[in-house]
Amino acid sequence: MAQVLGHAPDAGSAKAARGLANPRTWSELGSNDSLVWGKCQGSARAPYQVTVDIAAPEPAFRCTCPSRKQPCKHGLALLLLWSTNDGVVADLEHAEPFAADWAAQRASRKATPKTDKPPDPEAQAKRLAERKSLMSAGIDDFERWLHDIVRQGLASARRQPPSFWDTAGARLVDAQVGGLGDRVRAMGSAIHARNDWAPHLLGELGRWYLAVRAWRRRDQLDDAAMGDLRTVLGWSRRKDEVGDRVSDRWWVVGLSQEEDDRLLSQRTWLYGERTGETVILLDFAAAGQALNVAHVLGSVVDGEVARYPGGEPRRALLTGDEPKITQGAGLPHPTDVRGALDQAARWLAGNPWLRRIPMALADMTVVPADPPLLVDAGGAALTLAPDTDVWQLLALSGGHPVHVFAEWSDERLHPLSVEIDDKLVAL
Repeated sequence: MAQVLGHAPDAGSAKAARGLANPRTWSELGSNDSLVWGKCQGSARAPYQVTVDIAAPEPAFRCTCPSRKQPCKHGLALLLLWSTNDGVVADLEHAEPFAADWAAQRASRKATPKTDKPPDPEAQAKRLAERKSLMSAGIDDFERWLHDIVRQGLASARRQPPSFWDTAGARLVDAQVGGLGDRVRAMGSAIHARNDWAPHLLGELGRWYLAVRAWRRRDQLDDAAMGDLRTVLGWSRRKDEVGDRVSDRWWVVGLSQEEDDRLLSQRTWLYGERTGETVILLDFAAAGQALNVAHVLGSVVDGEVARYPGGEPRRALLTGDEPKITQGAGLPHPTDVRGALDQAARWLAGNPWLRRIPMALADMTVVPADPPLLVDAGGAALTLAPDTDVWQLLALSGGHPVHVFAEWSDERLHPLSVEIDDKLVAL
């Protein structure tokens, strides 16, 4: 399973593949010594034909879905089903015609000598135009769906079953707008779980519609705005496209891990000592496996990062040679609640789709009220997220003011670390 997920082009594909690795969505499954095949029912009328060549040193994937990712979520899901070895994917003597034909075409191409050729600019431009056309059609359809919600009213939207949101999200995924599709599908549970569901839904509708309008004006956007738009739509970039590099001493101020039965993901927040910039690193590993780079909270990484296009705080990658790592002391440059909210407002003005905002807060006191709060020296307060372990915070702080690093999301604070005796302690 770890090997299969290692072929995922991004975390979204890995997550989607885990959801599709369910025999109920598949038919005509089979395998032999060289191929694994099956048909997956998506949002289209005809099921997608999926084939994986497992005879080569690296698996080769083929799927009839419109995704340009290689491999797509269907190919990964098929391999996940096969890797469980529980008889769902049977050993068969003869492959299905669609799989056998593709294998024959691959064998024919291998027999033909290849010459190294530079990328064909016309072919690249054609593929890009096809993708943009597919995305535009999906976004047009999504806009009509948004208009229907507004006409019928928010109360009517709350009465819709989860399939209402899942279907709309699946259509966006088929149109290669998977990032927006994930946000739509998440609303199916949030609209019933939140007491403030109405303002939450209204805010998300506004952000979704803003993405629709921004896509229509994409030729007028600067690089930063286009980078943020690509992120919310789910149009990922290759690592070789990320080239905005900066060197600094980067303080590791916050770590957040999320794990399910298939995937471990980690967000690492870095603060640049010289630049004063905050960036985020994203790392992924199969469940049960260690992350390639296990960042240590409170350490200082002296090295270079490459920043993705977009507004602050930007996603980044560690680059270059093995960086020098030393131990830091405390949380650098914390501020009060007003200063943190002012910074959040500036960032949101530049990127209204920003979901998590880092905050380094000074001298915060834990108040176990209902809901629980963090209060600064001036009396300004931020509401803690419902899943916060308030008693752990109280135990670490002893009821005294402490510096806290946290993520601000959905107008709730999610503490990640607290400074105790000049050391950062994970929460």
